[in-house]
Amino acid sequence: MTPDNERDRAVLERIARRVMLQRGLLPDFSAAALAELDTLRAPATADPAAVTPGDAPAAGAIRDQRHLLWCSIDNDNSLDLDQLTVAQTQPDGHIRILVAIGDVDALVKKKSAIDGHAAYNTTSVYTAAQIFPMLPEKLSTGLTSLNLEQERLAFVFDMEVADEGSVESSEVYRALVSSRAKLAYNSVAAWLDGKGAEPQGIGAVDGLADNLRVQDRVAQAMQGYRHLRGALSLETIEAQPVFEGDLLSGIEVEEKNRAKGIIEDFMIAANGVAARFLAAQGSPSIRRVVRTPKRWDRIVEIAAEHGAQLPGAPDPVALEKFLTAMKAKDPVRFPDLSLAVIKLLGPGEYVAEVPGQNAEGHFGLAVKDYGHSTAPNRRFTDLVTQRLLKAAVADAPCPYTTDELNELATHCTDQEDAANKVERQVNKSAAALFLRSRVGQQFDGMVTGAADKGTWVRLLDLPVEGRVVQGFRGLDVGNRVRVQLIDVDVERGFIDFRRVGA
Repeated sequence: MTPDNERDRAVLERIARRVMLQRGLLPDFSAAALAELDTLRAPATADPAAVTPGDAPAAGAIRDQRHLLWCSIDNDNSLDLDQLTVAQTQPDGHIRILVAIGDVDALVKKKSAIDGHAAYNTTSVYTAAQIFPMLPEKLSTGLTSLNLEQERLAFVFDMEVADEGSVESSEVYRALVSSRAKLAYNSVAAWLDGKGAEPQGIGAVDGLADNLRVQDRVAQAMQGYRHLRGALSLETIEAQPVFEGDLLSGIEVEEKNRAKGIIEDFMIAANGVAARFLAAQGSPSIRRVVRTPKRWDRIVEIAAEHGAQLPGAPDPVALEKFLTAMKAKDPVRFPDLSLAVIKLLGPGEYVAEVPGQNAEGHFGLAVKDYGHSTAPNRRFTDLVTQRLLKAAVADAPCPYTTDELNELATHCTDQEDAANKVERQVNKSAAALFLRSRVGQQFDGMVTGAADKGTWVRLLDLPVEGRVVQGFRGLDVGNRVRVQLIDVDVERGFIDFRRVGA
């Protein structure tokens, strides 16, 4: 029972900690990890003798790229900055896109106490009222974060991109970098769209505005190139609780925009480069896989309900054409259709791949080689990949055995699933908190889940999902339905509906 006088944020923080423990995740760092943290007092530095200027190709050298127009683009309140980006125009007209990823392994060593916590949780958990970071904030938002005007060691994924958006060649190497601007998605997107002023961080750096426009153009080309090959244009509704002080005042929808597209497309490309580089070096890797959907037949049925025909066998190119047409026809309801398709595609998972194997690719992204390497401050698979890359670049022995990688892949899949459930459950508690004064009201919704364990509906006018506990027979994913809110349970995150009418 939630006390009436308990502040909303405190309610959700308490629930978040309880759910973390219930899902087998650690909300706090151990005494050993905190003691180890006390010994880390400064960012990792490079031996000056190992640093070479510019693009000098000395094997294993750390390139000095502090002079480039690096910038970060992230959420307004993000402090754990994993990546920087910059563009360079080549004499032949091709564009080099460089993605720098903070060298977290330089401070977080394998088998250390801090590494042990990261290896257990495997991911940062972002709940409605509290973040449970994979690494202590002294590291993730400080010593290993690519913060403004701070020199940092990094891995660079250096890609030459043709006009149509294909990555024609790539390199992976270590570098010394420094961020010139800390930017936010929404203000950069508004500026690119001509709907907002130039962000102050852009105007303060000569040449950065033109550089970002090049990055935007290349990202759009890369996205178009992927979609022609079957990458799916999926767009879901991501809701975040909004607080005024400690009181929950609403639920806000986060939307995609051009600035988010820059980072998304560059990270997809960098993750592909990482996987291919490790394979070329004869190194094992951890891949992110989304297998061929088992419920393709239901996706075909949904397409038919919208007047479209899909082939009987899974075909990402045909599905992408259908999705593109539906987005143009009904952009307001397209996220609900996207959500239904995502549910039917099934979850992703991590798998270990050793040289000579042929793991499945990522069905939704239409890519064969896809590692995770771009967020080592908040995903353990990315930190593992960084260690594999470091060994491959230095021609050193692989830091993990095949058995270790297989166990890590399974564990990271399980823990990431647990973390997602924590985030969803706390978001549902926040939604229940917001809706408790609206019990009895009716809403239009779309069925997002239909299985033995329950039938779920997402409301069309509020970014809220709940369970249909009465009148659910005959409902399937993608159906439109009218429901009435009959009960909420804030502590358990339950939102219960009954079906209205036939």
